[in-house]
Amino acid sequence: MSTTTRLLHCPPEDVFDVLADGWSYATWVVGAARIRDVDRDWPSVGARIHHSVGAWPLLLSDTTSVEAVDEPHMLQLRARAWPTGEARIVIRCEPQGDGTLVTIEEWAASGPAAKVPQPVLDPALHARNVEALKRLAYLAESRARRHDDSGGHGGVPRLRRPGSAADPRDEA
Repeated sequence: MSTTTRLLHCPPEDVFDVLADGWSYATWVVGAARIRDVDRDWPSVGARIHHSVGAWPLLLSDTTSVEAVDEPHMLQLRARAWPTGEARIVIRCEPQGDGTLVTIEEWAASGPAAKVPQPVLDPALHARNVEALKRLAYLAESRARRHDDSGGHGGVPRLRRPGSAADPRDEA
C-alpha cells in the first residue's frame, strides 16, 4: 500500500468540501481527464463519479464509487479504470493544530495492476499522490482563505449533501 501525507492549512471541513464536490475530481486527481457525471447523492456510500482517465485520444471511461464515509474525517473509494484494474483509496483528514493532516492510502485491488509487486507499484502511486495532495491543498486552502470576518464558512456556502445536517456557521 502506498501512503502519502500532506499538512493542509485549513480545517477538515474545507478539505472535505472539495472531496464532496464530485465535479472537482478531475481538478485534483492526477490522471482523471474529465468528469462525465456525478451521482446526486455523492459522497454517500454507493454513489459514483463517472470519469475518464488518460489523455485524448487514449481515454478510458469508468467510475469511482464510495465504499465508506465519515464526514469530514474519511472517504474510502473504489476507483475503476479497466482494463488496468481497480484501486482502493482511503483519504483521511485529521485535525492537526490549525490545519489538517491529509493521508491518502492507495493500493491496486484487482485486475492486472494488482499483479504488479507492491514495491514496484508504490513509488509511482506515491509520486502521483504527492501531486494530487498538492492540487487538493490549492483547492481546500483557497476555500479556507475566503472565510469571512463573521465566522462563516468563507462566504462560500457549504455543500448540502443528502442526510447532512446544516452547518450552524452557514446561518451567520
